[in-house]
This record gives sequence, structure tokens and C-alpha cells, in this order.
Amino acid sequence: MIDQINAILPQTQCRQCGFQGCRPYAEAIATGVADINQCPPGGDEGISELARLLNLNPKPLNPVFGQHKPKSVAFIIEQDCIGCVKCIVACPVDAIVGAAKFMHTVIASECTGCELCIAPCPVDCIIMKPLPVQQSYDAVQKYAITRHAKSRYDARCLRKEKEALEKVERAKQKRAELLKSLHKT
Repeated sequence: MIDQINAILPQTQCRQCGFQGCRPYAEAIATGVADINQCPPGGDEGISELARLLNLNPKPLNPVFGQHKPKSVAFIIEQDCIGCVKCIVACPVDAIVGAAKFMHTVIASECTGCELCIAPCPVDCIIMKPLPVQQSYDAVQKYAITRHAKSRYDARCLRKEKEALEKVERAKQKRAELLKSLHKT
């Protein structure tokens, strides 16, 4: 059931629902901890799909969690970017590229519009731009878009997990080398 609920969610990973991403929100819905109307990016359409799946009555989006807005993407005003990398760290789908002390840019086709990159930017050089044409997608196209966003999020999570394990391993190696050098003296 969690996978079915998660498949309906927009995979923006925006956390507006009060959870750390779409999967945790899906788990909360499945266990009855969260209601079906907490996802602003999913809007009324998402609420209706969740209600249909769970045999519930649809309800309006709970305004406590925000408002449904047209799809938009982040845009970095490059001449103002100082290369702090805080936006890169915040992006849940690795849609921002750049390097420390160099200008960053958003890969618009990969941006989910989560807005998580805005708050950490110390120079306010990130704005949200609505997509020029709001296309309507059939169920197959919508599913492909959300699956792609989910795959980018999953890939980022795996990369971060691997980096954390490698950091622990490097620390173990340094400690072992230090202990070895101490025993020699």
C-alpha cells in the first residue's frame, strides 16, 4: 500500500507535508498518522487519486501545509551567486550544478520545484520561475515524470549513504594508522 500511495505523490521531496519526503509521507498516510490532504504540489488531483485508492472521500487541501501553485523551477541569478554550495546540498534531486566559489546553475529539466534551495542561499540569488506553459499530462506521462524525479532522489540518497560510509571507513583507517604509529614509539 505504501508503494501505491508513494506512486501517486508528485515526488517533489519538498517536505511541505510535514515529512522528510514523499516516501515518509506515504508511510504516514498508510499508517493513519497523516491525512491525504497535506501535499500542496499534488493539489486537488493528488488528493482525489489518494482518496480513490484508499476508498475515502476527497477533501480540500489543508491550508496549514501551503497552497497548490503552478509548477515552477528554481533559477539562479548567476551574477549574484557566490558559489557557497548551500543550494547544492539542499537540492533533493541533484538538479543544481556548480563548484565551491564558482557560479551555480539549475538543470531546469531536473528541478522538481521543491523550493528547498531558496532558504539556505545567503545572497537570495534563487528565484522560482513558473513553467511557461502548463501542460496537462495523461496518467502514463505523469507517472514517467514522477518516476524520473524519484529515481534522481533515490540516486542522491544512495550517493549520500555511500559518501557517509566512505567517510567512516577513512576515519577508521586514520585511527588504525595513528594507533599503529603510537605502538611503534
